Order: sequence, then structure tokens, then C-alpha cells
Amino acid sequence: MRLLKLVAVLLVLTLAALAGYAYFGDMGSDPREMRMPVELDLGAEQPATAPTETPAEPERVEAAAPDPDGATGQDDRD
Repeated sequence: MRLLKLVAVLLVLTLAALAGYAYFGDMGSDPREMRMPVELDLGAEQPATAPTETPAEPERVEAAAPDPDGATGQDDRD
């Protein structure tokens, strides 16, 4: 029983120490300047320009006829 108490106390102290280190510990990194050249043009083809003509109007679709049985859809399951 004493061994179990000792393990429990050590576990609680370990968790408290870990929480204290996470809260108070210095985890910041030292700032340093880093310069890296970046190549923006990798020789890719130029994108095609968009057509200038206006698109045709979309076709109109008529609504479906109502169901003759009177069912209104999935939610009508009575």
C-alpha cells in the first residue's frame, strides 16, 4: 500500500512539474534573419486569355409535373 501511495505522489509531482515547465519554461527561439532567393518565373506557359464574346443564355428547363399520388417527397412518410 505504501508503494502505491509513493507512485501516486510521484505521478502527481511529475504532472505538476510538467505543467510548471510548460507554463513558466522558456520555449522561445532566438530570432535570426534568414534570406533565401525565390525564383518566381519557372518557365511555365502563359495562361490563355479568356474569350471576349458573351456566352449564350442557358436553356430553360421546365419544372416536373406534380406526382398524381400526392406524395410530396422523402419527408412525407406518414
